[in-house]
Amino acid sequence: MLNSKELLQKLNWIKTNGLIPVIIQENLSHEVLMHGYMNQDAFLKTQKDGVVTFYSRTKKRLWTKGETSGNFLKVQKITTDCDYDALLILVKPLDETCHLRKKSCFFLEETPTAFLFNLEKIIENRKIIDINNSYTSKLYKSGTHRIAQKVGEEAIETILAAMKKDKNELINESSDLIYHLIVLLHDQDLDFNTVIQNLKMRKN
Repeated sequence: MLNSKELLQKLNWIKTNGLIPVIIQENLSHEVLMHGYMNQDAFLKTQKDGVVTFYSRTKKRLWTKGETSGNFLKVQKITTDCDYDALLILVKPLDETCHLRKKSCFFLEETPTAFLFNLEKIIENRKIIDINNSYTSKLYKSGTHRIAQKVGEEAIETILAAMKKDKNELINESSDLIYHLIVLLHDQDLDFNTVIQNLKMRKN
């Protein structure tokens, strides 16, 4: 992995007329959030401050995303393409990225990965904020023993559905199992990404 100085030198600023196109992706879901441009000063400021700063072609100056709204994009990782004439930045957005109060500036269908990530955020929020008539909030309040018990029950029901070769029931029971597993993970201050990272390490 190149450090910031090496990457700055590697980037093909001549080919791009001093402005490198930048794609912004959410760090966990990899949902594409927006696109912008950086000159060398914007790149260095992004590296230094840890939040994304672009060069605004309309304002003719450096522009830190969120400087007015507070919806900063916290940098998690910066990488480049094979020709060193474009950047991909993985970020943790503090709120909506688009000025239209949407997560993304692109109008795309939610990918399965993004859906799972967004669902997990909702489930996590129910742990922090007790919402009336929310099954998830009630489940958190019932404690670890009951949550773990529900995971066990749903696992058995998933197995039984498979043994009966009932695909619809298997889909429903698998959905229940994954939901309750996510609740259990957050009850233990973990998240589904922790499991994914562990699976990545074990794939070989």
